[in-house]
Amino acid sequence: MGRAEERRARQRGGRRAAPRNRSSQAAAPESRTESVSSAEGTPQAAVGGRVAARRGAPKGGKGGAKGEKGRIRRLFTWKKMLGTFLGFTVLVIGAFIILYMTTPIPDTANAEAELQSNVYKYSDGTMLARDGKLNRENVDLAEIDKAVQHTFVAAENKTFYQDAGVDLKGTTRGVLNTLMGKGAQGGSTITQQYVKNYYLTQEQTVTRKLKELVISLKLDREKSKDYILAGYINSSYYGRGAYGIQAAAQAYYGVDADRLSVAQGAYLAALLQAPSQYDWAAASDTGKKLVQQRWNYVLDNMVEEDWLDKSERDAMTFPVPKEPKAAPGQEGQVGYLVKAANAELEKQLVAQGVADNNTEAEAMVGAGGWNITLNVDKKKQKALEASVKDQLTSKLDKKKRPVDGDVQAGAVSVNPKTGAVVAMYGGVNYVEHYINNATRTDYQPASTFKPVILAAALDQGAVTQDDEKIGANTIYDGTSKRPVVGSDIGFAPENEDDVDYGDVTVQTAMNKSINSVFAQMGVDVGMDKVLKTAGDLGMDTADLKAVPAQTLGTMGASPLQMAGVYATLDNHGRQVTPTLIKSAENSAHAVTPADPIGDEVISREAADTVTSVLTGVVDDGTARTSVLDNPQRNGQKVAGKTGTSDDNKSAWFTAYTPDLVTAVGLFGESAKPPHPQVTLTGATGTVPGKGRIAGGGFPARIWAAYTFGVASKVSTFDLETDQGAAVQPTITASPSPSASEEPSEEPSTATPSTKPPKTQTPSQEPTTEEPSEEPTTGEPTTGEPTTGEPTTEPPENPLDPQFGQ
Repeated sequence: MGRAEERRARQRGGRRAAPRNRSSQAAAPESRTESVSSAEGTPQAAVGGRVAARRGAPKGGKGGAKGEKGRIRRLFTWKKMLGTFLGFTVLVIGAFIILYMTTPIPDTANAEAELQSNVYKYSDGTMLARDGKLNRENVDLAEIDKAVQHTFVAAENKTFYQDAGVDLKGTTRGVLNTLMGKGAQGGSTITQQYVKNYYLTQEQTVTRKLKELVISLKLDREKSKDYILAGYINSSYYGRGAYGIQAAAQAYYGVDADRLSVAQGAYLAALLQAPSQYDWAAASDTGKKLVQQRWNYVLDNMVEEDWLDKSERDAMTFPVPKEPKAAPGQEGQVGYLVKAANAELEKQLVAQGVADNNTEAEAMVGAGGWNITLNVDKKKQKALEASVKDQLTSKLDKKKRPVDGDVQAGAVSVNPKTGAVVAMYGGVNYVEHYINNATRTDYQPASTFKPVILAAALDQGAVTQDDEKIGANTIYDGTSKRPVVGSDIGFAPENEDDVDYGDVTVQTAMNKSINSVFAQMGVDVGMDKVLKTAGDLGMDTADLKAVPAQTLGTMGASPLQMAGVYATLDNHGRQVTPTLIKSAENSAHAVTPADPIGDEVISREAADTVTSVLTGVVDDGTARTSVLDNPQRNGQKVAGKTGTSDDNKSAWFTAYTPDLVTAVGLFGESAKPPHPQVTLTGATGTVPGKGRIAGGGFPARIWAAYTFGVASKVSTFDLETDQGAAVQPTITASPSPSASEEPSEEPSTATPSTKPPKTQTPSQEPTTEEPSEEPTTGEPTTGEPTTGEPTTEPPENPLDPQFGQ
């Protein structure tokens, strides 16, 4: 080998075997022998080659990971990131400039701001109603007092006179929320709201929001603030079908806009946040509280901005609006159905992201152009109306008895298999009574809540204080005013007429609606669990406290809600949400109602057992005379429950066949403003004795006349249970009268299944009683007051399961 070849071989071997760092090179100087050996493929060269190969491997080795990190660092340098950001910013600015230049202020209003009508149809397609002329009339801003103008600025956009017409922060948030499907969170200026209401639509798209931003900027540059404010107050929706301040002034105060006081203007400005919720005539107690807070907020802002003198503000009192008047064509039940359909459509618009919030949804529906088909069956609707008239309203004469003018009736009928609301009765006449009695939630459901307690007990597998599993045949102490055991809150409810029943089964307690039994059962189950079950079944329990008094049904509920609860029981525990709308669409949107049939919220066995128990209420309880003995029944299977609230302010009967669920409620409401709740006792003058209007009376009669009249067939319940009156004989017990009118200080002489602790004291909260089906005479009751028949001497052991066979 020549010198040149040796040198080349030495170089090749050195490159293959040499370490990667200088320190290694210094520690292992080259030698001719090593170089030659490496070149010739000795083991040393092979080892060095393998090490070098591993170090150069792209993955799996330590060196590979460092290399990967190095490449990432080189890719995401601060210069590159800054350049990317600046490039994106330039791109966005460029796009916005193009959008600004190509988006003009529209010459005309949007289609939704023009006159249109909503069309409402029955389920078979026949016409129910058509909205009349849109209630809108523009007025010049100069005609409106300057202080009244300021109420709207103080309510919605205090910086209106200084800003550029947009809220960039709020708009950016709205765009991001739209992209993420979260909806809007406010932040719009008066200018933006006017642009959206008058020029654009309520649709939730990024394109619409960007157009709103651009047009608002242009409008603020080209038009005066007074022009924009006038457009805003003339195009906004105030509720009661009123668009614009002139229509609103007439709808709420019966005056023209130029005669509005500052206090009245502040109320109208407050309304814009939530017209339906804040309408004083229909608002709940919470709604009234919120609108007064909003009213105060508006006036306080005016003082802060020096638009109102503090002494003048301090002298102001809340201006209660006038009673509303229905539009022509809304007479009878039409107005109630239209209003309920609108409310349901508004919820769907928000739920499906078509509208940002309830206020925008209400404005969209009120603007018109909707074709709405209801689930309401025309024949059933007429039958329900006829039943209320025949069984109740035809017997009322407020000239003879002032209390007759205080009676309000509401009812809802639901198909438990589909959730369809097939009939609704909202009151005697929408033009006479604005509030829909079928959907109002300000009256107690009373004892119609008891099946919910039993459902919770069965579904949870709850046990008594003696560790006995609760079922239809579980024994409870039915002594009136017996303190409940196991509660931190003392509670000792009185039974109807203060009757002591002694030891009874749960079935008998349901039949006789014994308060003391269900008060104890609620504590045994756990009131938090009871309220959760109530919520799962369809009641609004969000703000309720889990206290024993709730076992008497002291919360608020509507016939619509209670129909949904009982429909879920009828549907074997699968949740049923009563649905009024079958379909709804306009030129821009088609709304598909959510599926009314949901998941199983309680077990089928629990639901079917409650149904089985509730058949006993009809066949051997408080609804026996009105339902069991009704000549129209013709063998139809029925399960249901009566209810009568404290001081007889409400009376209920909610019941179902396998195919139809109907809730009927009577409510005592004073005919004189502000329409407080009053007693029903004495109404019709046909109930002897104390004259109480019980759930087993007029409500049950209305239910029976309607249900048996529209039933096309006799059907039976398909029950998967071995408990309850439908599958077992009813175990009954005779009550004993109690002479005491005060809470008993001593335990009952009957042996209770759970003895109350001596330290507990009766609650001072009002009790909810369930009057007997037949009128009382004021004498102590010694038999079963609900059957209307004299009682016979009971056998030696009335709790024997063979009793009655």
